[in-house]
Amino acid sequence: MQCVKTPERIESARHITLPSTCNAEPNVLKQLLRTSIDAGLARLRKAGTLAHADTVDYQIETPKHETHGDFSTNVAMLLAKSCRRNPREVAQLLTAELAQDALFERVDVAGPGFINFVVDDAHIFAVINEIQHQATAYGRSTVGAGRKVQIEFVSANPTGPLHIGHGRGAAIGSVIANLLDATGHDVCREYYVNDAGRQMDILALSVFLRYLQNCALDIELPAQAYQGDYVIDIANSLRDEHGDAWRIGPGSLLDDVKIEDAERALDAAIAAARNALGDERFDAIRNYAKDIILEGIKADLQQFGVCFDVWYSESDLARLGLIDDALEILDARGHLYTAEGARWFRSEALGDEKDRVVVRENGLKTYFASDIAYHRDKIQRGFDEVIDVWGADHHGYVARVKAALTALGEDPERLSVVLVQFAALVRGGTKVAMSTRGGEFVTLRELVDEVGPAAARFFYVMRRADQHLEFDLDLATAESADNPVYYVQYAHARICSVERQLDERQLDSNAAVQAAGTVRRSTAERRLAMMLWRYPEVIVHAAFAREPHLLPQYLRDLATEFHAYYNAHKILVDDAAVRDSRLQLVRGVRQVLANGLELLGIDAPLEM
Repeated sequence: MQCVKTPERIESARHITLPSTCNAEPNVLKQLLRTSIDAGLARLRKAGTLAHADTVDYQIETPKHETHGDFSTNVAMLLAKSCRRNPREVAQLLTAELAQDALFERVDVAGPGFINFVVDDAHIFAVINEIQHQATAYGRSTVGAGRKVQIEFVSANPTGPLHIGHGRGAAIGSVIANLLDATGHDVCREYYVNDAGRQMDILALSVFLRYLQNCALDIELPAQAYQGDYVIDIANSLRDEHGDAWRIGPGSLLDDVKIEDAERALDAAIAAARNALGDERFDAIRNYAKDIILEGIKADLQQFGVCFDVWYSESDLARLGLIDDALEILDARGHLYTAEGARWFRSEALGDEKDRVVVRENGLKTYFASDIAYHRDKIQRGFDEVIDVWGADHHGYVARVKAALTALGEDPERLSVVLVQFAALVRGGTKVAMSTRGGEFVTLRELVDEVGPAAARFFYVMRRADQHLEFDLDLATAESADNPVYYVQYAHARICSVERQLDERQLDSNAAVQAAGTVRRSTAERRLAMMLWRYPEVIVHAAFAREPHLLPQYLRDLATEFHAYYNAHKILVDDAAVRDSRLQLVRGVRQVLANGLELLGIDAPLEM
């Protein structure tokens, strides 16, 4: 494979505020730089040169252009006011103080008062030993230690198989959970099973009508029922188990349903089916269908590399009285009222667009009532933060759930929501339409079978969650540099190939370790080493910003740098010192690629 081009220098992720308990930078080089700056300022204060310098929360950034150095800080600009000096003058004083520090090869003042630093090569290439020492732990940290976090994602209604839209939320939620775990959080991965309510009744009706068709009864499904082939499969299985025992008499079950409004007609059909079967048998069909579909969902997620610690049932909320408890608290606090025969929550007064119904005029509780109880229970279980990964079409739901938490006396800031935009499957340049009830959709299982779990997960996560995604099947299966997951995996496999060649040629890779430290490194090697230092920082930023796309973007850029270096530099040269220095560097790249792919839930192949 030939590298297409060397990318422009990677910009640092946006500034993230770490917990107050964390005083260390995730980037070790930045830690050293901050220590040096703080020590220099302390000396200048003690000498009286900058006696009035405040303690400021300055930033250390990676410049966009290499000519501006390895790092840059705004500390002088923030100190100018308290020091009663021009920012450039403060910068010049601090630069002179730091110029003799062995950490730096060069320190310069730039622009209105920025300070640019070029780090000494010995510190740059120390990352190789750091990675070798930490191995699979490199990039992991304890910055989130002591924080108990629950993340709920996917949570698709068990009314049909997972489709490719669910897959994106599954991948994003899974990677966020992995990132939080890698930064020391105590993480609970949870799936909320929506196994109560109208959609489950529609499923039961759909299966029952298909069952009756299987029993040779001439009957049609309402247009709003679930139409997929999976419903037929469940109905056939139901008849295999029960025979004609639940077959009703002649005539159509829907003969008496003469309602023009499609949704009201569907409710009438559900009532007719429940009346014909009785509550016990209707509920048995609903649970039978739910169990089959839920087992399929679990199997699909397992194939996709997504695991959950808790499967939380919505029906348990009612069974345990948690919905009633939550509504009683809201009522006692004056947040409920009755209008038009229904019970309403005063959510508009707490930041929502309008008030919301929690109990309908027929006495049935709404989905929102269940969600109120569920989120209260999350907080009651002792999580410091609860994260919901929702489809972008639920953006209006955020305000009402936070309003409910506020009304319950809970801190709404303990809830954060990641909104995931829709994913469209593109096959041969044409989008594939999806409709769960209509049955015309591509399942997650079909996608994984076609492109593999690695490509599926990488493609789902490689763009921001709030950006629309067109999943290009042709690209996902291409073995070329244009396919990002193939490109990253191939970088790892390429380094493994070098290791095999080393063994085949019976070369001793450790004989020249000391001599390798004296080898003059190229600009490309320095750039690779700098990128390796950035990996822990990327993990922390991706975790705390809930931006998992930062990780695949980093891995792709690292792979691009490596491929460019590999194509321009022979690794197994005759000079033992040069050979070993290059081996040490690419081994560091291999480890970081493997560590990053693991957090994405993707394998790091030894050969391709």
